[in-house]
Amino acid sequence: MSFTKLSLIEPILKALSAEGYTTPTPIQEQAIPILLERKDLLGCAQTGTGKTAAFAIPILQILSEQKLSDRGPRPIKALILTPTRELAIQIGESFSAYGKFLNLRHTVIFGGVPQHSQTLALKAGVDIMIATPGRLLDLMNQRFVHLQNIELFVLDEADRMLDMGFIHDVKKVIAKLPSQRQSLFFSATMPPEVSKLADTILRKPVRVEVTPISSTAETVKQAVYFVDKVDKKRLLIHLLNDKAIASALVFARTKHGADKVAKDLLKAGIPAEAIHGNKSQNARQRALSNFKSRQTRVLVATDIAARGIDVEELSHVINYELPNIPETYVHRIGRTGRAGNNGIALSFCDSEEKEYLRDINKLISKTIPVIDNHPYPMETAIASTGTASAARPQTNSGATGNRSENAFRGSNRRRFGRR
Repeated sequence: MSFTKLSLIEPILKALSAEGYTTPTPIQEQAIPILLERKDLLGCAQTGTGKTAAFAIPILQILSEQKLSDRGPRPIKALILTPTRELAIQIGESFSAYGKFLNLRHTVIFGGVPQHSQTLALKAGVDIMIATPGRLLDLMNQRFVHLQNIELFVLDEADRMLDMGFIHDVKKVIAKLPSQRQSLFFSATMPPEVSKLADTILRKPVRVEVTPISSTAETVKQAVYFVDKVDKKRLLIHLLNDKAIASALVFARTKHGADKVAKDLLKAGIPAEAIHGNKSQNARQRALSNFKSRQTRVLVATDIAARGIDVEELSHVINYELPNIPETYVHRIGRTGRAGNNGIALSFCDSEEKEYLRDINKLISKTIPVIDNHPYPMETAIASTGTASAARPQTNSGATGNRSENAFRGSNRRRFGRR
């Protein structure tokens, strides 16, 4: 199916064509007609499925058909609530792209920066507001934001809202919304508290479920290296010396760890920056912009900071440290292999992380292949890891003498091409 079959108006089709979009993803194909019929929607979709366009496109069409005047202030008609600043900015960019030929205004509201430019935009009048909960509540309390005219409400990444402790703030915002509205609720997972929240927001919703959280995209080639913790830095530098890795998003478990990895890479001559919650908003945006433009080859991130990062043709995700929550692994590697593109996800596993790897293999119902020939093998072989093989002593420590490792790389170049 093509977008032309979804009853979209010409300005949106023109914008999608300009972005190079021709075929909707499964969630877009299912959700757009439902939303254009003005029904509530419960979307269970993991990151990378195209859900932003699934709600942005129909919102733009519904509001544009109201023939809004371009003069004077106008009330906010649509509110998209999202957990992180990076994701809010990303959604704002999507609205700009899909609505470039429409007479609609949107603004993005988030904390960590001065509010002046945001309040100026609100005073000028906007149709669509994308916001994080904390700053939105602040501006509501200051009476810069009024929600009584909201017709469309989107709660995005509800499970992440719960993880980050925002549910209480979300409920405060919802209490100020009109009861007569169209509501959209998106979550990658549905724990009991999130499911209960959905029941309070939605009215007779249509449920759309695409790619359960336990599955990983077939377009992502996965592999794991068994390596002692003290050798992880050297293994990462060894891998990144391969120029075939055009860009890499590296995950660390802590803010301090992300800074240390980025510093080590810079010392090795590899352009890298870290992104995490302790960085200023300007620093985070500058790092993300540099990564997108390929000025920075490697972005080292914590899980919360990375949620919502959408980089076209990201070739590699590297788990420098495995997450202790297996679902987080799926979210991480979902940063690559998006929208039909191919990608590679590599993970480092030390002796303390073998249980995490077991849990991940169990969740995704497959065994992640092991690259057991590399310059920094574990000194002690790991048994009972739930993987296809364990680390073995390596006699050839050179970067180019690894048949197993180079075979993996070679097969990936043939399948994915150089990026």
